[in-house]
Parts: sequence; structure tokens; C-alpha cells
Amino acid sequence: MPRVKKILLWVLVAFAVYAIFTSPDRAADIVRTSGEILVDGVKSIGQFFDALLGR
Repeated sequence: MPRVKKILLWVLVAFAVYAIFTSPDRAADIVRTSGEILVDGVKSIGQFFDALLGR
């Protein structure tokens, strides 16, 4: 099983490198969008706990 995970990891890395070299603008957009989603998620969690604590 560890060998399968290692192979899948290398395939994923190879695909990421391929995607970046073939379309760097689109890859940058994907990274930027992913970052925005993470930031929005963290903000939402913070708002939830602020509301829960009554701040």
C-alpha cells in the first residue's frame, strides 16, 4: 500500500508540473482562487465563533 501512495504522489506532482508549464496563467488563477476560498472559510469560522460567543 505505501508503494501505491508513493506512485500516486509522483503522478500528482508530475501532473502539477505539466499543468504549470503548459498554462501558467490558468495555474496562477487556480492557486489564487484556492487561496481566496481558504481565506473566506477562515473568516466564516471566525464569524461563527464570534456570534457564538456573543461578541
